Amino acid sequence: MTRSDGRRAGELRPISIERGWSAQAEGSALISFGNTKVLCTASFTPGVPRWLAGKGTGWVSAEYGMLPRSTNDRMDRESVKGKLGGRTHEISRLIGRSLRGVVDFSALGENTILLDCDVLQADGGTRTASITGAYVALVDALSWASGQGHIAKGAQVVRDSVAAISVGIVDGEPLLDLNYVEDVAADTDMNVVVTGRGSFVEVQGTAEGTPFDRQELDRLLDLALQGTTELAALQRQALGQS
Repeated sequence: MTRSDGRRAGELRPISIERGWSAQAEGSALISFGNTKVLCTASFTPGVPRWLAGKGTGWVSAEYGMLPRSTNDRMDRESVKGKLGGRTHEISRLIGRSLRGVVDFSALGENTILLDCDVLQADGGTRTASITGAYVALVDALSWASGQGHIAKGAQVVRDSVAAISVGIVDGEPLLDLNYVEDVAADTDMNVVVTGRGSFVEVQGTAEGTPFDRQELDRLLDLALQGTTELAALQRQALGQS
């Protein structure tokens, strides 16, 4: 199958991760999945929410948003509307769950890291790019915190890496890393979050048209594992890890 951008069915879009994009944040990364670009920042704060105080564990949370002209037509800022949309809440919670899935909160201590994922340009896969880039920003924020003495040097706060990718069935063909044109045409659309060791954190799958069977599900999950394995390697490369 020839895709709209010339890729093979199991091929990722060009991926780039630029660390340290924000001079102010303790950790940051500008990540690109093709034409989708997301700025991920990690802010480190001593202390935890009141409901965790005194328990000796930390917290990681996330907020997601899209700039007004990240899409073809300008959309109003949600701050102007006076409330966050359901999609924004859903994706923010997904990013937070995904990162918390690889964090040792006892090693983090009573500290909080807030991850902000701001979509600068959207062409499908904004939530998967956000998770993949937020991990890099998180690691850099933890490195900063260790250097400042906020957490013990050598503490293994992050137990594994985490990345996410979209897969779907378009015109009967399983595809990896859907862009917007493919996403809106997909009969099945799925977002998969996977650790560096290949364990699943979350699988979100929906049949937009024809229901999918077990064999198709297995093919999609295999594609997702292939994609997140490549993403994990790119994360290590961006972080200068072997």
